[in-house]
Amino acid sequence: MFLAIPAVLNEEQLATVRASLNSEQAPWVDGRVSAGHQGAQVKNNQQLEESSAMARELRDFVLTRLERHALFISAVLPNKVYPPMFNRYGEGMEFGTHVDGTVRTIPGSAQKLRTDLSATLFLSDPQNYEGGELVVESDFSCRTAKLAAGDMIVYSSTSRHRVNAVTRGRRLASVFWIQSLIRDDDRRAQLFELDGTIQRLTQRGADAESLVRLTAHYHGLLRAWAEI
Repeated sequence: MFLAIPAVLNEEQLATVRASLNSEQAPWVDGRVSAGHQGAQVKNNQQLEESSAMARELRDFVLTRLERHALFISAVLPNKVYPPMFNRYGEGMEFGTHVDGTVRTIPGSAQKLRTDLSATLFLSDPQNYEGGELVVESDFSCRTAKLAAGDMIVYSSTSRHRVNAVTRGRRLASVFWIQSLIRDDDRRAQLFELDGTIQRLTQRGADAESLVRLTAHYHGLLRAWAEI
């Protein structure tokens, strides 16, 4: 999966988040505190201290918006979501090629989360910084994302990826991971396509019986494949 999800945050919500992150009270720390052994070797950024009151407030703010975003829910079918983290890249900062860890412990608990999908929510307007592109690699492709503020990219956590060096300005973003109800990427993609088809047919006034049959098929597959 490599999916852009627009308008997770609107302009007013972005202003609220950025006001906190740009304040003098923001508790920024070295981003390597949350990196594994491999990532720490190539990570050069800052992140908001995860245990701080500001981080807790902002991640709850973002999670509330995600819970109401229909495209996000349809595409990823979230089971567990790692509390969003917030990072900052100044000039010369980057995050070299790495792979996200398969399992993460949710802060403040013993609960484990399998990282099926990775997400980056862009918080800075792209014209306000140069560089800082998210680059996601596979054996057959290399995709780049530098989205509008408030938009989010979701991609497979098994992908090699990096953040290019920022050469001007400052890049703010929120990153987190999702354990999906559907572990398999292909099955999740099938359900996403089927759900989208049902929605489009509904908008076009398809007959009710056909829609009920398709919806039953969707939920039958979800019931068969879901891991709870």
